[in-house]
Amino acid sequence: MADRPMRTDPDAARPGRGLARRELVGTLAAGAAVAASAAQAVAAPAVAAPVVAAPAAQLTTEEFRLPWSEPGVEIYVRNKRPAGTERFPGDRILLYVHGSTYPSSTAFDLPLGGMSAMDYLAGLGFDVYCVDLPGYGLSGRPAAMDAPPADNPPLMRTPDAAKVVGQVVDFIRKRRNVEKIDLMGWSWGTSTMGLYTSTHNDAVNRLVLYAPQWLARTPGLIGGGGTVGAYRTVSRDSARARWLTGVPEDKKADLIPAGWFDQWADATFATDPVGAKRSPPVLRAPNGTVADKDAYWAAGKPLYDPGEIRVPVLIIHAEWDADLPSYQAQEYFTKLTHAPYKRFVELGEGTHTVMMEKNRMQFLHAVGAFLTEADPQALN
Repeated sequence: MADRPMRTDPDAARPGRGLARRELVGTLAAGAAVAASAAQAVAAPAVAAPVVAAPAAQLTTEEFRLPWSEPGVEIYVRNKRPAGTERFPGDRILLYVHGSTYPSSTAFDLPLGGMSAMDYLAGLGFDVYCVDLPGYGLSGRPAAMDAPPADNPPLMRTPDAAKVVGQVVDFIRKRRNVEKIDLMGWSWGTSTMGLYTSTHNDAVNRLVLYAPQWLARTPGLIGGGGTVGAYRTVSRDSARARWLTGVPEDKKADLIPAGWFDQWADATFATDPVGAKRSPPVLRAPNGTVADKDAYWAAGKPLYDPGEIRVPVLIIHAEWDADLPSYQAQEYFTKLTHAPYKRFVELGEGTHTVMMEKNRMQFLHAVGAFLTEADPQALN
């Protein structure tokens, strides 16, 4: 099956349901609030002044569906870029992948306050891509997800996810005729991107790891021991409770701006029509990540060696992250022994989901600064 581009219609764009099939030219919100970054850089040269996306920048959106190893199941890829631009250097091309439970398309491209993370980075001049892995979001669901979970082994283990990422990287490299691109992963996506980079350094410029997964000394918030089936289900209420775990009681009320959780949940749960028919509605998520947590991270065994990553790395994290606490990010940072340079940014008053919270602009500024800066002066 050939790779199938889908162009988009601005009047039919709906978060979480995919976009219609003509080219979309969207406009970044000119009045989007831009907060100054309070991020702290550790063990690296100071971060430059915040990078601000050009206001009112027009963007083009395209969608693609790539074939996967299971017939009939396709991989969903979305692209946003400055309108009228078709050629980009490799260091201005970025691919993002999601974490254990929720897809890329409804987080990385959720227009909170009129602007998504994809919008922001495309507004900086990037050719930005996100991918929903099979079993997630707008990608196809493997047949095993239509059977009871216990009938099949866990779906989408980390090496499987890294293989999909490699397929998408190759698609983008061929499309843009470049040798290397930038990569970004969130949560379990850091293991996906970390594993891929450790064996494909020649295809990667820079690597952003948002809330990296590493050896756990505390219980995780997903999976509860016992037999791990093909997939699990998540309710809207459990998603909110997980989001706010670890947040001080007096800070919970204003952490997520009004309406943002519902905007994200509406978009995310709508991507699973089968789960939406249940009462109450649920979202189905592959369990490969849970199996890998039990077999590796919770068992004290790294799934891959970060020392094999030989490209510049940004680790970005938030202080109230209860999914993958700060100690994991800090310990992971020390394992990056062959990165040409590395940076650790810890954001205050944020959780595992800081990208969609009140301090999101601090997060976006830190990512944008790392991806757009020249090599630090110390290397010149």
